[in-house]
Amino acid sequence: MEAARFRPTWQQALGRGLYLGVLAAVVGVTAGLLATLVALVWMETTAPPHWVWLLLAFGPPGAGVLAAVLLRRRVGTEIGAEGIRTVTPFGAGVAPWNRVVDLRAERRGARTVVSVYLDSGTSVQLRAPYSGELFAADPQFEMKVFALSHLWRSHRFGGVPS
Repeated sequence: MEAARFRPTWQQALGRGLYLGVLAAVVGVTAGLLATLVALVWMETTAPPHWVWLLLAFGPPGAGVLAAVLLRRRVGTEIGAEGIRTVTPFGAGVAPWNRVVDLRAERRGARTVVSVYLDSGTSVQLRAPYSGELFAADPQFEMKVFALSHLWRSHRFGGVPS
């Protein structure tokens, strides 16, 4: 049974999907322009139809938003009796409570993230909660970090709180 579950907010998922989609659109349009230039100069063909450019420009951002919203439930952090579990669409990792030495909110680039420090000296950056600018802002970030800290201290010094 889980004591807590943290997922990206829908705004964070939307912003992430849009960001990755726009990056893919820039790459797609650039590759399309280069391929068209090569085809026009060396093969003396005609330019592709206009709908191809619209698809290259607007398809990836739309697909990114859709994928991010659909995958939002599959990304995050789950807190349970076994420890802190980070969840991604590609797998999961568990940091058992007896290995967790510290838990801190830290600035990483334009975001404030939660890092878990292990007894081996390594740190694990949690997938959620996090907070940043614009779409990455989470108004309840401090409350979530407090809840994580409370759960960690409860496990470290005497079991799950009731």
